[in-house]
Amino acid sequence: MEQQQDTSAAPPPATGAEPGDGPPPKILLVDDRPENLTVLEALLGPHGHQLVSATSGPEALRALMEPDGYAAILLDVQMPGMDGYETAAHIRSRARTRDIPIVFVTAIGSDSDHAMRAYAAGAADFIPKPVDPWAVRAKVASFVELHRERRSRG
Repeated sequence: MEQQQDTSAAPPPATGAEPGDGPPPKILLVDDRPENLTVLEALLGPHGHQLVSATSGPEALRALMEPDGYAAILLDVQMPGMDGYETAAHIRSRARTRDIPIVFVTAIGSDSDHAMRAYAAGAADFIPKPVDPWAVRAKVASFVELHRERRSRG
């Protein structure tokens, strides 16, 4: 019988949302299924992030028009209409948004065709569905820290 590692007791990673660090980091969550957005919001909301949710690629692109930058984008791959790959390609094509890390949240798996297509579209990382709460928090915390470092350097 295979044992699974219990990560529930592990302390959550630092979020970078310390007093005096400025506004809370913005994270864009994109998924066509509201229940998936609810899960991500429940995982990240208590950690001091400003969460913006979108249910489609076009809605995500509109959200990215806001003046304040985003620390990261968690993007579903399989969405009707404009899928995650196409959405990521649009994000990467804009000077204002091309450097925002995109983390694909996907049930597709990690086969080489999917990975090649995702990285070609601009993925910085993957999170498989169903999501591991610790992995979501840790990856987002890493991108938030990078975002804060970039902003502090001007």
